[in-house]
Amino acid sequence: MSCWMPGCSALSMCRGLAALPVACLERAKDLKTRLGILLHKPELGHKTGSSSKLQLGSRRRDSSREVLEWRESFDQLLKSKSGVNAFHTFLKTEFSEENLDFWLACEDFKKTRSKTKLASKANRIFEEFVQSEAPREVNIDHETREITRKNLSGATSACFNEAQAKTRTLMEKDSYPRFLKSASYQDMSRQAASRGTSKRSHT
Repeated sequence: MSCWMPGCSALSMCRGLAALPVACLERAKDLKTRLGILLHKPELGHKTGSSSKLQLGSRRRDSSREVLEWRESFDQLLKSKSGVNAFHTFLKTEFSEENLDFWLACEDFKKTRSKTKLASKANRIFEEFVQSEAPREVNIDHETREITRKNLSGATSACFNEAQAKTRTLMEKDSYPRFLKSASYQDMSRQAASRGTSKRSHT
């Protein structure tokens, strides 16, 4: 602060400040800087909040579109992680979730690169889902079951292809249409459609 003018009202303050140790003045400056940062933080927080709201709105629009796409085809449903979860929940109500679990296990199995792991995974999947009276036996015919059993002797990433295809067809023709007619999906699609309508009315 400049106090060169005689009779300056801040003269006594200047003298008082000059008498203070340098450390005290430095500390005061530091406090001023910190206070300035704190005063600006709400603005930053507000901007971040707005950005996160926009992102959330975008995610909701994406998920709404996704929900409506599930009824276009069974492939669209299986491509969607949330679609698979919703379908799995529905299958549980029909006590047939093992079909989807088997299909997912086969998809994961195909990504296995190690031959040792391939063989051990193949046996585990066969014992859990395919063999006769398996704990979670899938509904496939005897011939497909035997073909899959033979495939295990030289396990490759394709050894469950036939059994997986049969299970997929069964879900697509049997469970999938019922899922689309279910109260849970009808409710989800109504909400998705109304979100889409409200979005259009605001644009």
